[in-house]
Amino acid sequence: MALLLAHDVEDPRPCSYLPEREASLENLVMQDVTAEEYEHLLVRGWRRFGPVYFRPACVACNECVSLRIPVDGFRPNRSQRRARAACAHLRVEVGTPRVDAQRMALYRAWHAEREASREWNPSPITARDYSLQFSFPHPSARELAWYDDGAEGGPRLVGVGLCDETPRAWSAVYFFYDPAYAHLSLGTANVVRQVELARERGIPHVYLGYRVQACTSLRYKGGFRPHELLTERPALGAEPRWEPAAPE
Repeated sequence: MALLLAHDVEDPRPCSYLPEREASLENLVMQDVTAEEYEHLLVRGWRRFGPVYFRPACVACNECVSLRIPVDGFRPNRSQRRARAACAHLRVEVGTPRVDAQRMALYRAWHAEREASREWNPSPITARDYSLQFSFPHPSARELAWYDDGAEGGPRLVGVGLCDETPRAWSAVYFFYDPAYAHLSLGTANVVRQVELARERGIPHVYLGYRVQACTSLRYKGGFRPHELLTERPALGAEPRWEPAAPE
């Protein structure tokens, strides 16, 4: 059973997604969280990094909207099918997240490219940071490791997708990849592969986190259709209400 260690709501700070707006998160720090307890949070709009469970708590803004894909109804569009086909030669291993030199180097290369192309702030991540954020022990934690077995010099790790699995939910948490493989649209292929995995395992929904319509980095999630959006921010004891998004 989950043990609550800390609960706080952040003071407002500059928003990372929308200029001239302020953002705040509600955070729960917990240990011994079961997959079922985590699913209870997930369907109510909470996300997880390591032992921290969070959701937006912005007073004057509701642009961060939780989005999920109904697995049975999902049909990839042309660009999503093209991305999946472009990555068909890559091997995908599903396992427990871990930290090693390969993963650290891949993360640093990916983030450095984002700093250059998108003016992201530097993120000098250490092995301890990586372990806490991405490979913290949790019964739901999963990793999709993408390998190019035909790379010069032997198999090459080219992408890492961090995910969570509960009995009735699959959550896409984070993805980073080798910038040299950007032309393959690995990020899109990673989402499509996770929907396929959920379908194989009888899981009805894939959760993509928060869609922010006015933010280019997060708007793409709305391209996976059909999808459902969570209305408001339900309390932990309230029933969540997910509504189908209007067709494009």
